[in-house]
Amino acid sequence: MEMSRIKVGVMGSAGGAMDDGLVERCKELGRTIADLGCAILTGGCPGLPHFAVIGCKEHGGLTIGVSPALSLQEHVEVYNSPTDHIDVMIYTGSGLMGREVVGVRSCDIVLIVGGRSGTLGEFAIAYDEGRLIGVLTGSGGVADHVDDFLPVIQKATGSQIIFDEDPRRLVERCVVSFREHPPRIRQRESAA
Repeated sequence: MEMSRIKVGVMGSAGGAMDDGLVERCKELGRTIADLGCAILTGGCPGLPHFAVIGCKEHGGLTIGVSPALSLQEHVEVYNSPTDHIDVMIYTGSGLMGREVVGVRSCDIVLIVGGRSGTLGEFAIAYDEGRLIGVLTGSGGVADHVDDFLPVIQKATGSQIIFDEDPRRLVERCVVSFREHPPRIRQRESAA
């Protein structure tokens, strides 16, 4: 079976304080994703994930947004979210929390950058789904506290977590790990 383009999700703060150094680190995540021939996927939101989208487009990468909205108009007017630099927008109509499940499940790798409650939810979904997770340390928020709450989870899901403070190295390490250890097909739990 031929492997399709790796989809790297960037999940992080859509609002709040974002200094120039952190914005540049997010752009570097996106540039690296493009340089490695991967596609970037975000929640179609502003903030840190969108700076990664901008970086990806700077290097000619493919960008995908998974919107909480039902339409372009709702995406822009209700969710105050950008459309620039996004090649493919998927309108879930599921709201912010519902969009998270679709977004995470659509990724091969999930990167956590900064983050607040929404990012914590995305981390939890990715962890429970056994996804490969990269954490950009030193980016604040949830990303800098993953080590604090991992010991209390105590659940083996098969999720691998890679920590790195350097955005380029983080993406490279995650992609190498994904290629060396592709995920196994999980059997869906039956409703019976």
